[in-house]
Amino acid sequence: MARALITLRDPINIRIRLEEPLPQIAAALREAGGRAFLVGGYIRDRLLDIPSKDVDIEVFGLPLERLEAVLARFGKVTRIGRAFGVLRVRGLDADFSLPRKDSKVAKGHTGFEVTYDPEMSFEEAARRRDVTINSVGYDLATGALLDPFGGRDDLEAKVLRATDPSHFSEDPLRGLRVAQFAARFGMTPNDELKRLCAALDLSELSAERVFAELNKILLKAERPSIAFEFLRETGLLRIFPEIEAMVETPQEPEWHPEGNVFVHTLLVIDEAARLRLGDQNDLALMYGALCHDFGKPATTEKVDGRIRSHRHDSEGVSIAEAFLERLRAPTELVDRVGVLVRHHLAPGLYFRNGATAKGYRRLARDLKARGVTMELLLRVATADHLGRTTKDALARQYPAGIHFRQQMEALELVVEAPKDVVLGRHLIARGLHPGKVFGDILARCREVQDEHGWDDPNKILDAVLTEGDPQ
Repeated sequence: MARALITLRDPINIRIRLEEPLPQIAAALREAGGRAFLVGGYIRDRLLDIPSKDVDIEVFGLPLERLEAVLARFGKVTRIGRAFGVLRVRGLDADFSLPRKDSKVAKGHTGFEVTYDPEMSFEEAARRRDVTINSVGYDLATGALLDPFGGRDDLEAKVLRATDPSHFSEDPLRGLRVAQFAARFGMTPNDELKRLCAALDLSELSAERVFAELNKILLKAERPSIAFEFLRETGLLRIFPEIEAMVETPQEPEWHPEGNVFVHTLLVIDEAARLRLGDQNDLALMYGALCHDFGKPATTEKVDGRIRSHRHDSEGVSIAEAFLERLRAPTELVDRVGVLVRHHLAPGLYFRNGATAKGYRRLARDLKARGVTMELLLRVATADHLGRTTKDALARQYPAGIHFRQQMEALELVVEAPKDVVLGRHLIARGLHPGKVFGDILARCREVQDEHGWDDPNKILDAVLTEGDPQ
C-alpha cells in the first residue's frame, strides 16, 4: 500500500512533502516537549526547487535518551556515529539528531569535541554549519522558516558566504564543499569565503572524504569546471597535483585554440556532464574525461616549432590509475578509467587511418576486458572533441564520432564485444588435447574471427588448422 503524502506550507510558500510516518513522528516529538526542524541540504534544495533525498531533522528540547524512546515507537532505532548522536529508524530514509556545538581540538575529521545541548537556540546550533545556505531550518510544527544568517537571501543572490567565519576553517573539507556548491548551484563565493578557503590545509583530509566530494562535483554539477576553476583560484588545486600540472602545459593552437591542457580539460568535463545518463557508467565517464590528458604534462614538447604530446594517451594510464588509487577509488573504476585514457584517441585515429573491422573488434575486446563498452568510449571521445574551440567543435560537428558509431553499430559492437565463436570443446571435438597449444590455437581463432567476422566455429577452425601450428 502506498504511503500517504502530507503537504505542509510555510509563510513563504515552500511546499514540504513528507512521507508518513514522518509527520506522525514530528507530532509525537512535539507532544513529548520537543521541537523538530528540517535542516541543512533538504531545506536548501527545497528553496531551490530541486529534489532532495537528504532528510535531516534536528530535535530541540529533548535529551538523547528521550528522543530515542519516542522514535522507538515507530521502529527499531539505530545510532549512526555515537559521537554525533545521529539516530535512524529502520525503514525510514531520515536522520534525527540533537543540536550540537563542535570544537576543533585535533587534526582530522574526528578531531572535534562535540557538545550536545537540547536547550540550545536554533541560531546557535545553525552557527556550526559551513555556509549560510545550509543554515536554514523549517519548523515542522508551525511551518515557519528560520533563517538567522540570511541563507535565503544568499540563494536568491547566488552568493556563497561562510555562516561563521571564525569557525569555518575547523573542517578543511569545506574548501571542496564550497567548490561543489559553486558548481552545482551556479553560485559565487564572496571574497571573504575565498580567503577562508585559500587558507585551508587539505592535506589532513582522508582520501575517502576527498573522493566522495569529488564524486559529487562530477556527478551532480551541470558545469563541474566551476569547481575546478575555484580550486585553482584559491590554490586548493594543489591537492590534485596531476590536475595542477595541466595548468602550465601548453597545447598546439591549431588543435587547441582554447589554451592550455587545464582549460581544455574543464571544457571536456562540462561536455561530459551533458552526456551523463544517470546510470552506473557516469562515474567512469566523468573520471575518464577528467583524466584523459593526464599524460600531457610529462610528454609535451616542441618539435619543429609545433607543440606535440606524443604517446600522452598511453603515458597517462599509469598517472590516472595512481591518481584514483590514491583517492581509494574502487578497483573496477581504476581499471575502467585506465582503459578509457589509453584509448580516448581511438575514434579519431580509426576514422583518419581507415581502421578495418578487425581493428574495431579488437578494440571492443580490449575495452570489455576492463568493463568498458564502445559506446562509453565514444562518449569520452566526443567530450574530448567538443571540449575545445576549433571551428568544428564550436559548430558541434564530430565526423569521426559519427563514423565510429556507424561502424560499431554495423559490427554490433555498441554494448558488447564479440563473443568467442571457437571454444575449447570445439578443439576437443577435433581430437586435440588440452595444453599450451590450446591457448595458441584459440588466440589465432579469435584473430581470424575478428578479421572476417565469421560465426561458424568449423569454418574458423578449418582456416586456422590448415595454417599449421600457430607461432
